[in-house]
Amino acid sequence: MVWFEKLKLNKQLVRSVNEAGFTNPTELQLKTLTRIVGGQDIIAIGPEGSGKTTTYVLGVLNRFNYAPEGVPRVLILVPEKEQVMAVIEQFELLNKNKSISIVGLYVAPGIEAQMDALADGADIVVATPDRARAIYLKLALNLNKVDLLVIDDADMMVKKGLQLPVVELANSIGRGQHLVFTEVMHSKLEKMLAPFMNQPAIIEIEELQEQPLQTHPQLLYNVPNFGTKLNLLNLFLYDDELFTKTVVFVNTKVNADKLYKSLYGRLRDAVAFLNPQFFDTNGFKNIEDFKAAENSRVLIVTNQNNETVDLSGIPFLIHFDLPAEKEIFMERIINQDPDNEQETLAITFATDLELSLVKKIEQASGKKIPTATLPDELVIEKEIKAKKEEADKKPAKPNADAPGAAFHEKKAANSKTYNFSSGQKAKMNNKRKH
Repeated sequence: MVWFEKLKLNKQLVRSVNEAGFTNPTELQLKTLTRIVGGQDIIAIGPEGSGKTTTYVLGVLNRFNYAPEGVPRVLILVPEKEQVMAVIEQFELLNKNKSISIVGLYVAPGIEAQMDALADGADIVVATPDRARAIYLKLALNLNKVDLLVIDDADMMVKKGLQLPVVELANSIGRGQHLVFTEVMHSKLEKMLAPFMNQPAIIEIEELQEQPLQTHPQLLYNVPNFGTKLNLLNLFLYDDELFTKTVVFVNTKVNADKLYKSLYGRLRDAVAFLNPQFFDTNGFKNIEDFKAAENSRVLIVTNQNNETVDLSGIPFLIHFDLPAEKEIFMERIINQDPDNEQETLAITFATDLELSLVKKIEQASGKKIPTATLPDELVIEKEIKAKKEEADKKPAKPNADAPGAAFHEKKAANSKTYNFSSGQKAKMNNKRKH
């Protein structure tokens, strides 16, 4: 009865969810379904497994309390073909009104077959944005009567570079309801949604495990791009008084080489690789040698190296890149000896596109990672695309008075938070035995 009394679903849908084994709504469904039924625009933010797909499938089916016309009334956009099939499967599980026609559109050989399926009649279209746009431009996808647009896994749309077809399709639809579901919200996603989302209700839920894991203290620095990550790393590691021993994790050997070259100019032999590729590169075969080396402060470790590394006694762990598997990250930041007074601080650098991985880590660890404010003196690199557009607008002219490379755009309203007081530094350094 919960589905009917609290969420006002029609009786046919109530029977469907009960038969499917969904005895109680999830937190996300309790907070969003009444708004969806009421016609409100929403942005729902929740982790994987919070019931996002079932939420909008129920919201869509609840609209069809009349004989369908065979003309698209609902357009659902998902990032990949596999998700198109999964959403259609969820509709088939919950839909008892067999007169409703559902058509899937995705990139595959034979676009004509999908166009024919639309011509035969479609009430609900589930599609990847690129294929939906291609068929729309061929005048085979009729959006004139669409009054509900659903964008699922919106953060993945941005990650896959599908912003243009999403925005074009949204702007091609007349006035209607918009539902957006995502695991995380960030500036790039906000930019994609801005052209067509008008004062939506934002509903965010956190599903953290009840027993948080014992981890090292953590900080998250949300930066716009790789170049700014590199600037932040240099800014930190140039402070040899505080960052006495630091392990930096990267995903690839290419990134490891970039970090090494950037840091070597000032740190020289204080920076090294774990298991270097070349004999003439400064490095160590094992982390114990790094710990014992008085002149080495920074060790670069690639996430491709599956070797388990003993990080005990290292004051700073910096994830320049996040590993694809959250278990690798968790293994490093779990505090195996919480009674040890020697402090370890785990610092994570993440761009907007990596925040979904951060969310998965938070969900697994049972605790939020505090976000630190970027330092005042950090150089914020412009996006490569923005730099190219600016160069195209202004012809390059030699100018002796032009500012050097150090004069980049800086982020406004930043405050310095990484600089500990001298007393704090002394306290931290006294706890370290190297």
